[in-house]
Amino acid sequence: MKSHTKPALRAMPAAQVQISLPVQGVLRDVRHAFLGLCIDAGQKVLAAMMEADRIALCGPKGVPDTARRAVRGGTTASQVVLGGQRIAVRRPRARSMTEGELALCSFEWAAGGDPLDAATMAAIAAGVSTRRYASTQEPVPAAHQPRAASKSAVSRRFVQLSQEQLALWLARPIGELDLPVVMIDGIHFRDRVILLALGIDAQGNKHVLGLREGSTEATRVVASLLSDLVERGLDAQRMRLWVIDGGKALRKAIAQTFGACALIQRCQEHKRRNVLEHLHEDAHASVKRALKDAWSVSDADLARKQLSRLASSLQAKHPGAAASLREGLEETLTALSLIHI
Repeated sequence: MKSHTKPALRAMPAAQVQISLPVQGVLRDVRHAFLGLCIDAGQKVLAAMMEADRIALCGPKGVPDTARRAVRGGTTASQVVLGGQRIAVRRPRARSMTEGELALCSFEWAAGGDPLDAATMAAIAAGVSTRRYASTQEPVPAAHQPRAASKSAVSRRFVQLSQEQLALWLARPIGELDLPVVMIDGIHFRDRVILLALGIDAQGNKHVLGLREGSTEATRVVASLLSDLVERGLDAQRMRLWVIDGGKALRKAIAQTFGACALIQRCQEHKRRNVLEHLHEDAHASVKRALKDAWSVSDADLARKQLSRLASSLQAKHPGAAASLREGLEETLTALSLIHI
């Protein structure tokens, strides 16, 4: 646990980070990164499953077998839907000695729907940290278990292998990544919240760093995620910008772990939502425009004055909205303040 008052801090190297201001894309960025991670894992797992199906039909590659009833036929270009998008895959082919082309049950299952539906992604994400995979699946009749060829059996194989793929990927070292910015946000699946850490390097590329199932209000869950990042190589002594929502647990855990090395940027999208929740709908358009104008300027002092003026104008009729705007106002301008340092 780091102190809030470190005697010496290593300055963050000068770097041009392509991060849009105002920082309103954090929700979209985090969700897209998580979906991309699931799609990447899904592609690898589906390829492995299809090859396993072909081995079951044709036997291992390069091993002579006079009793085999099917032979390999190379691969062919095909498509499946993953994460709501059509993704190109190479489908292995198997040909029967007497009946022609043979179907691969894993491809037939994947081609018939989207393996990465919301329930599957929730199970994958939950399994990375809690191993609750079994509780997310419906039981399979004993008659289907030996073959693992029914739709439900193939679905379970996909989820389980995807969990293993993600677990290995999320355990990889990250010490070589140059990450001046890290975003943390929660993705909701039914009654669960998946906390996702997304790093942004000096070229603006995004890297999914870690996942935890829990709540943004649980400091221990956030601390566990941060501790895992440090153990895998994230430099805790480097000045870094952390983009978060208004959750007190997130801020507390970051401060405890990184101390004065952590610069907090509050997500402007979350702040906008919080302010609008206190207003009647007929006032939303004007307040949204005022917030956008303030966060779009290139001078932090000017933005601060505009936001303070907006809070004062809301005070009389909408004190809740004014208080929400003033709370954490400075931290919505952190990235803007760094431009002139």
